[in-house]
Amino acid sequence: MDTIKYTLSENQMPTAWYNIQADLPKPMPPVLHPATYQPITAKDLEPLFPQQLISQEVSTERWIEIPDEVQSIYRQWRPTPLYRARRLEKALDTPAKIYYKYEGVSPAGSHKPNTAIPQAYYNKQAGVKRLTTETGAGQWGSSLAVAGAFFGLEVVVYMVKVSYRQKPYRRAFMESFGARVIASPSDETEAGRKILQENPDSTGSLGIAISEAVEVAVQDDKTKYALGSVLNHVLHHQTVIGQEAQTQLEQAGDYPDIIVGCTGGGSNFAGIAFPFMGAKLRGEQSDIKFVAVEPAACPTLTKGKYTYDFGDTAHLTPLVKMHTLGSSFVPQGIHAGGLRYHGMAPLLSHVVELGLIETRAFTQLDCFAAGLTFARAEGILPAPEANHAVKGAIDEALRCKEEGVSKTILFNLCGHGHFDMQAYMDYEAGLLRDTEYRTEEIAMALSGLPVIG
Repeated sequence: MDTIKYTLSENQMPTAWYNIQADLPKPMPPVLHPATYQPITAKDLEPLFPQQLISQEVSTERWIEIPDEVQSIYRQWRPTPLYRARRLEKALDTPAKIYYKYEGVSPAGSHKPNTAIPQAYYNKQAGVKRLTTETGAGQWGSSLAVAGAFFGLEVVVYMVKVSYRQKPYRRAFMESFGARVIASPSDETEAGRKILQENPDSTGSLGIAISEAVEVAVQDDKTKYALGSVLNHVLHHQTVIGQEAQTQLEQAGDYPDIIVGCTGGGSNFAGIAFPFMGAKLRGEQSDIKFVAVEPAACPTLTKGKYTYDFGDTAHLTPLVKMHTLGSSFVPQGIHAGGLRYHGMAPLLSHVVELGLIETRAFTQLDCFAAGLTFARAEGILPAPEANHAVKGAIDEALRCKEEGVSKTILFNLCGHGHFDMQAYMDYEAGLLRDTEYRTEEIAMALSGLPVIG
């Protein structure tokens, strides 16, 4: 019989996170202080993060050991399954082999607990009592709410207002685990009040929500900030995905020619791709094409500028060199809320600049169509964010069909869409619209970039 699912035992789970910085041919540009524009020190980050996470953020060591307590919680859903999408292959009539790593089996239904659990653990070890964060679609907020419940931490989530309204069940999920969820921009912070004064009808953005969460965190020494993507240590934590996939593909006697992932901040793409990319950089494996897919409504990699910018709208965060649309950029309210961020992970941006990744941007209608094609073949309804990876993988499979070649495609199905049914209802009813930004609008969003001498 043809194998569909490749599984690993708990004792085959990775025991260390992978840091691709150890294998890159060129080091990353430094992170700069938001006030002085000089390289930051570890001490500058202490108001936001515990020391262990700061150490991981600046580390260039190849491997970072996963604490036993974190591994113990990981075992509730890890290792996650790798599937051969045989029914999808048949539906597409493609000679390509398609595999997907399914992260929707986690307690929160996505890949985000891979970093929420260690972040909560290290904060608890440091004596922190409360975590503040932002969330778009709610998958990250849900994951941190679960992690906070596991470790007895108070969690406050600033949820982008358009998603707060679109996804009441995701909000209810967070509140079920004891988190307090606030629509952002809010009147509870100076940053939020300023935005509302300028635009009372603001639908919010991840940049605004980050500003609110950071503002609250720095005012109390028992409160720290937690981020679900973008930062180096977050990307490291997600590499358990790719490491497991490497072992599972060995079971299958296969190896990918193409790896596809969706990108908003960059963590789930890095999680699936970086372990394979590291093997390629070390000369241990043959060539692989890496494809990062983003929404056309928020085209950070495909239309953004690679330069220093703030990670938040109120300019409270350090300056990082990344692909950005400008920190004041507020994207349209597409349903892929987790991909509506003006910037991209500095580490992923750096890898793109090194020419190691190809980038694509797709409209939401095409992505929903691809998601339903996948669901009707494979039986899993993807999250709107994950639909972008599905679309990218289907495009690659159809290209194989056109060219008459058989290639192995791997993509990360980073979460299920069970809390996103309104989005699917709107799509089926013809209520969703495609939104793309013209070049002149992108130029306007970039006009407020900081000038670094």
